[in-house]
Amino acid sequence: MSRPDLNLLITLDVLLAEGNVARAAQRLRLSPSAMSRALARLRETTGDPLLVRAGRGLVPTPRALELRERVSQLVQDTEAVLRPAETPDLKQLVRTFVLRTSDGFVENFGPGLIARVAEEAPGVRLHFVQKLDNKDSVLLRDGTVDLETGVARSTSGPEVRVQALFSDRFIGVVRTGHALSQGEITPARYAAGRHIYVSRLGDDKGPMDEALSSLGLEREIVTIVNGFSTALALARASDLIASVPERHTGNLRSGMHSFPLPVPTPAFTVSLLWHPRMHADPAHRWLRGLVQEICAATR
Repeated sequence: MSRPDLNLLITLDVLLAEGNVARAAQRLRLSPSAMSRALARLRETTGDPLLVRAGRGLVPTPRALELRERVSQLVQDTEAVLRPAETPDLKQLVRTFVLRTSDGFVENFGPGLIARVAEEAPGVRLHFVQKLDNKDSVLLRDGTVDLETGVARSTSGPEVRVQALFSDRFIGVVRTGHALSQGEITPARYAAGRHIYVSRLGDDKGPMDEALSSLGLEREIVTIVNGFSTALALARASDLIASVPERHTGNLRSGMHSFPLPVPTPAFTVSLLWHPRMHADPAHRWLRGLVQEICAATR
């Protein structure tokens, strides 16, 4: 059995709405003869005359009356499917977004982001999950995670969309009253202290240690933790020194003494990552814009 020409639905919708071949032809920008041929095809396809002569005009058959509302709805639904997605009514939007974030992101940027979401889309809920590794983009690809923040790496996957949020750098942090809270901090003074090292992968040295080594110095790493918030909590309650990202830990460092590291370490870019399957989604696009605005405004 041959499949019907679905383009005929639009022709049928206009014919049934107008009840006149000439006016239907004008609406569809067809010649009257072309519209007459289309009506003939519709009659053959449906097995019904649809419109029949009554005096000087045409009147619909019972079958045409039965089809009129159904065909009109079908055409409207089809046009809606093919039309670009409209901006959602944020006040009516009910949705949960999962954000996989690097350590310190929620503590520093979460309050502002949550406040903006509550103001613009009160039915939206943010579910934050901590980013424990940088292995791949599986969670973005399968839809488990909507957005991710962190340093984009080659393992993120070639298809993942990346938008830079801000540049960050490592700084030193100690409790108020610590010896390093006063005076010039030289590489030697810094290396002589007792340090906290942050590592999620189990290693115990990083760029800071390489920079000190080039000067013939080595720092004493007393403890290794897997998060910057833990490192800062320890430093706040002891004489230990933490080295953490400046932008990521702004709120967490409140009441503590921060200082530039005495040896050069590379800056890095924190980015927003998402899968192309969500790129055109209006609500997703709105949330991405909010994250970028909050990160730009929070210093």
